[in-house]
Amino acid sequence: MKPYRRGLVVGKFCPLHRGHEHLIGRALDDCDSVLVISYTKPDFAHCDTAARDGWLAALFPQVERLVVDDAVLARAYRRGQIDQLLTLPHNDDPADVHRDFCAWLCWNLDGGAVDAVFTSEEYGDGFAAVLAAFFSLRLGRAHRVDHVCVDQARVAVPVSGTLVRGDAAAWRDWLDPLVYAAFVDRICILGGESSGKTALVEALAAALGTVAVPEVGRTRWVEKGGHFVYEDMRAIAEDQIALETALARQVFYSQDGYGRVDPAVSRLAARRYTHTFVCAPDFPFVQDGTRRDAAFRQRQHDWFLRTLDDMGVAYTVLRGAREDRLRQSLAILR
Repeated sequence: MKPYRRGLVVGKFCPLHRGHEHLIGRALDDCDSVLVISYTKPDFAHCDTAARDGWLAALFPQVERLVVDDAVLARAYRRGQIDQLLTLPHNDDPADVHRDFCAWLCWNLDGGAVDAVFTSEEYGDGFAAVLAAFFSLRLGRAHRVDHVCVDQARVAVPVSGTLVRGDAAAWRDWLDPLVYAAFVDRICILGGESSGKTALVEALAAALGTVAVPEVGRTRWVEKGGHFVYEDMRAIAEDQIALETALARQVFYSQDGYGRVDPAVSRLAARRYTHTFVCAPDFPFVQDGTRRDAAFRQRQHDWFLRTLDDMGVAYTVLRGAREDRLRQSLAILR
């Protein structure tokens, strides 16, 4: 039998590192269930709400997650889940403000009291006392909350979020590959059929000493003999994300070919890149036996520009020969 019924871990997780994993793991060992709360104000680069929620969901699917920001709280208020509209406390606000806020989150958004709070910080005893007082008042009886201190001296896992944010590459061994991937710059190359994308991607990868990710839609199109069905659109989109390449292409094909887009594809297409380049259709169309035609290529190009504008995504249109496009893109990236 485990010592505690329900445990709590709170953190910014900006980013989620091995120290956090060690802390959550200890809570899971000691508790029947674990609630993990994450919030930060202001945000940190590469560590937005969706990223933090995704990391926790992937690495700790067994925990209860409460990853919140002001938008999450506003939605909960509109839905009637909470009876007052609160906003996140600032990271620099006094400790008691954060303690009261976490207690309020537990009680109002995730099922009530906890029996233990797990931290690696000296403030843990005071945090546990605030939680105990908050829950006792609402339960109408005494409720005990223990503080379980885990590796406060950072001996077992000598890492911190501040260190990682300062130089993620130097601390990559202290991050799960899923988390480190958020700190790797990704360049998106868009363009219609026969607009020089593949040649540019390969040239850029060689010039920057990195890897070129193949275009999943093109590969699958060839494999299927040029015949797609609507369901292929989501499969391609998910595979594209797995390979870190542009999702907007799959949305265009879905709208153009089927007049509808799977909501999952739309969500994946919102993924942001360090920079987006669009290859202009400014040289003769080359038919390789699997492509459509020059008119379709132009329609693709126009749709890409219109969609990027609507999404507020900054981009650069590359024109001219491959050498000119490579020179233009390297000048921007460097």
